[in-house]
Amino acid sequence: AAATGADRAPALYGDDPADPDLVRAARSALDADGVPAGPLTLTSGSLDAIERVLAAHLRPGDAVAVEDPGWGSVLDLIPALGLRPVPVGVDDEGPLPAELDAALRSGARALLVTTRAQNPTGASVSSGRARELRAVLREHPGTVLIEDDHGHGFVDLPAHPLAGATPHWAFVRSVSKTYGPDLRLAVLAGDTRTVDLVRGRQRLGPGWVSHLLQRTVARLWADGAVGPEVAASYSTRRGRLLDALAERGVTAYGRSGMNVWVPVPDETGAVARLLQSGWAVAPGARFRLNSPPAIRITVSPLAEADIVPLAEAVAAAVRPSPARSYG
Repeated sequence: AAATGADRAPALYGDDPADPDLVRAARSALDADGVPAGPLTLTSGSLDAIERVLAAHLRPGDAVAVEDPGWGSVLDLIPALGLRPVPVGVDDEGPLPAELDAALRSGARALLVTTRAQNPTGASVSSGRARELRAVLREHPGTVLIEDDHGHGFVDLPAHPLAGATPHWAFVRSVSKTYGPDLRLAVLAGDTRTVDLVRGRQRLGPGWVSHLLQRTVARLWADGAVGPEVAASYSTRRGRLLDALAERGVTAYGRSGMNVWVPVPDETGAVARLLQSGWAVAPGARFRLNSPPAIRITVSPLAEADIVPLAEAVAAAVRPSPARSYG
């Protein structure tokens, strides 16, 4: 329904590349979450934004501090750009400050942080952790900071941005996870130079993000198409799965978002045993650099009746195989 009115005024060459209604709504939401004032631009999703910011500021051979475990697509993108990933450990509250400091002292020129609903661990940057990370970043003012807030709209924890801790920063907020992956649109807020560089390079390629998509998203935002019940549903299912796993002696993580991260002694064996039981999970190798083995469980397709059987299957899959005697 939102898309049916999006073609009311076809965009022409020379028009403003950003829909004013979308920009006003995005800026209002960013202001409410404490993202510093600054220009906005639009990209075709968060990964597109991350790639453009990295390409604007860095050169092949430069190092980038990344969350470990972290988003597999970012871990693929960085070497594809000729850059070097430097792993930074993560707990429930986000990147570990001491490890970030070490990465930046070792020469990393940029940092990628997931604000909330971190993929795959569900980490969400807390207010205390944000203060610690900003303090580290102030000691390294040459760092290009990129924050990915893809969880906006389906996470019930507040955002605690790091934006503004360094002169060059970008705060990216996509709509794909909330409204559907075919809506290839993300809002990018940043310092003037970063946004200008992204806009300039974009003009030499696609030019702009489709106004049909922009107006559709603006309408969805205005109508409140995704309400707080969505975040509550994810939180409930994730919490019940974590509780069910804990009751069976399985350590797992998932502070926010749609994923639960379960450390395992053997990824291949755990994935295979779960598949034999009728459950498909993701092996952790897709998301890891130096962090230990694990599996990722996505709660979005889970019904209430699935949770206990899944927890029992996971508990059985992660137990070491019993010793066998052939003597």
